[in-house]
Amino acid sequence: MLNAAMTEQVRGGRGFIAALDQSGGSTPKALKLYGISESEYSGEDEMFDLIHAMRARIITSPAFTGEKVLGAILFEQTMDRTIDGIPTARYLWEKRGVVPFLKIDKGLEAEADGVQLMKPIPGLEALLARAAAAGIYGTKERSVVNAANATGIAAAVAQQFDIGHQVAAQGLMPILEPEVTISIPDKAAAEAILQDEILKHLEGLDGQVMLKLSLPTQADFYLPLVRHPKVLKVVALSGGHARDEANRILAQNHGIIASFSRALTEGLSAQQSDAAFDRVLKDAIDSIHAASIT
Repeated sequence: MLNAAMTEQVRGGRGFIAALDQSGGSTPKALKLYGISESEYSGEDEMFDLIHAMRARIITSPAFTGEKVLGAILFEQTMDRTIDGIPTARYLWEKRGVVPFLKIDKGLEAEADGVQLMKPIPGLEALLARAAAAGIYGTKERSVVNAANATGIAAAVAQQFDIGHQVAAQGLMPILEPEVTISIPDKAAAEAILQDEILKHLEGLDGQVMLKLSLPTQADFYLPLVRHPKVLKVVALSGGHARDEANRILAQNHGIIASFSRALTEGLSAQQSDAAFDRVLKDAIDSIHAASIT
């Protein structure tokens, strides 16, 4: 059963969702941007210790509260760890007022029909049960659209909704993320096919889903999804845009809020003093919040 207070925060809160879910493949890059090179750690355990310390530093910062950060998406290892001795998901909600989500996908298949579907997710039901027990509100799963290929996009959306049904059956809120690559030449056409496919699946849906989409080529293009009664919230990924550019585009899309990862942590460094770190993070949160409340 969904937590009613968390649902209300996501539906009516004025803010954005922080994506703190870099996984094994993207962690070295995230650490490098944070000022920690691969020569400074040895093996996955040390790497994940360092990325958890970075995430804990963000989450415990004075600027990181539910006033502007409505939710946070976590990597599985982050859910399994603690902050100040409290399991991370509980710490987010009880100490920061931030709704916890969990990334559940295991990466992407090779491209076919212009899309990359999600790899199989072994042990999904057990993971969802563990997430619910840990206080997680919802989940996020990502696939990628690289071309305006109707066959491929239909398959990607069908897979997203299939996983979403399994998530909802465990009492969690699914965030469906069929990302459109921002650099493709037929991006607008891909977005049109994607929206049509999503609308088809929404018609037969029991309950609600959230959608995480690339910022659209045409401002307010996704308003039919924003206004759909089966959609709790539409959130946007930065998709590789620098923060200022992502914020500029986001502000033109009314009713959509940010769910930024790299654009949120841009400018943060392990070498910064706590005061400097908190100041840079506050500026980032303030700017993303402002773009999210249009």
